[in-house]
Amino acid sequence: MSIYPLMKNTLDEAAVEAAVAEFHVALNAMFTGDLKPMEAVWSQTDDIVYRGPAGGYRVGWQEVRADWAKQAAMKLGGSVQPVRTRITVDENLAVVRNYVKGENYDAAGNPLKVSIRAVSLFRKQGQQWKMIGLHTDLLPFLV
Repeated sequence: MSIYPLMKNTLDEAAVEAAVAEFHVALNAMFTGDLKPMEAVWSQTDDIVYRGPAGGYRVGWQEVRADWAKQAAMKLGGSVQPVRTRITVDENLAVVRNYVKGENYDAAGNPLKVSIRAVSLFRKQGQQWKMIGLHTDLLPFLV
């Protein structure tokens, strides 16, 4: 993982790295149908945006949460990990660019390869970094 701070702040850099790791733990939990960790990593405000691997464009917590709930209900299984992560941190915003690689499964249990690009945005809220935006490539098996 590479970090490119706009302002040097080791504590915020470490906190953003932790938030990125937490998001991927939440993503893998969501593949099992558990939505709670994903709810915890997102800012629950009206200005967040999500454009995920199934397409669509969701704005605001209600729309974003509904999309994640739909995905959780699919129980895709498998797991993914961030690869070649680049983080840029400012005082209250962080931009994360990476690849997401791994696999999910279809209803028959066949593996489905995941290899997409992702850009995510985090905002510092109090002492926590919360996700406020995510934009990924599409996955053919979700579109």
